[in-house]
Amino acid sequence: MEYIIGIDEVGRGPLAGPVAVCAFMFCTRQDLVQVLPKNLKLRDSKQLSVKQRQKWFEVILNWKKEGLSDFAISYVDSVNIDKFGIVPCIKKALAECLKKLLISNKINPADCKVLLDGGLKAPVEYVNQQTFIKGDEDYPQISLASIVAKVSRDKIMATYAKKYPQYGLGTNSGYGTSVHMQAIKTHGLTPIHRKTFIHL
Repeated sequence: MEYIIGIDEVGRGPLAGPVAVCAFMFCTRQDLVQVLPKNLKLRDSKQLSVKQRQKWFEVILNWKKEGLSDFAISYVDSVNIDKFGIVPCIKKALAECLKKLLISNKINPADCKVLLDGGLKAPVEYVNQQTFIKGDEDYPQISLASIVAKVSRDKIMATYAKKYPQYGLGTNSGYGTSVHMQAIKTHGLTPIHRKTFIHL
């Protein structure tokens, strides 16, 4: 396949904030592994520090400026997660970000290979797709998608942290830490909390 796209999601488990899905594509015939910076270790975003993720994100943005890569991100907010459930919302965001990426690059679904992490699946028109357990550890396209999704979602959560400072969202990213759970008991829920995820 001429185009290889990696897909990963971030934010499946938090009690607050959106879920994010990213589709990442390296746009040239060069071997992606050959252009990866040697001074940066590439792993799944959860295994990297904030500083390491930010350095990778800068690399990815530079690639995009140079026309070497492209990516698209889609989010689904807490209201829709509560209404439809997390799995359908991830499925919807995945289809959206793939569609955005292909439209902006004028690519047909049949002309690309889609690599997905975990239990993710692309829509059926993407006939060349493969899902890998721990794919974010073995395939750089998936690792890079995971980094873009994580950095982008964390920026959103940092904005929410300023709006709702009691919940520690800037450090817990909406996950159910003891500090976050205590804040919910003390201050109640905000509009960005996933009510169906919280059992006090």
